[in-house]
Amino acid sequence: MQPIDNKTRENVILAKRRNEKRETISVWLGISISTVDKVWKRFKKTGSFLPTPYNGRKSSIDTETDEAIRNTIKETPDITLEELIEKLSLPLTISGLFRKLERMGLSYKKRRSTRQTGNALMYSKNVKVGRKTSQH
Repeated sequence: MQPIDNKTRENVILAKRRNEKRETISVWLGISISTVDKVWKRFKKTGSFLPTPYNGRKSSIDTETDEAIRNTIKETPDITLEELIEKLSLPLTISGLFRKLERMGLSYKKRRSTRQTGNALMYSKNVKVGRKTSQH
């Protein structure tokens, strides 16, 4: 559900001050009874009908750690996410670090390479990467 606008909140307060029933207010404004109760409760507690601001969840990474991440990736551009977490003792999961780096606009190596480059066997049989050759 979307938040109600401030005019509706103001109307709830005005109606409650006129001692109208919450059920009547709910039907009149097209909102739930619990919303009427919450707006009235907040008004009685704070003196304001405005919603409390929400700026999102705070990051578990401070600016010093941000800078350490940037420097580590700059010094070691082929570092993996796992290695970065280990090296800096970050309080993040791999997916959390992934999202953090995306927001920071940084590139990284996704995982350790499982493929060996320059495999002698591969070159000895004239096999090109991504193609099979028939052997007779």
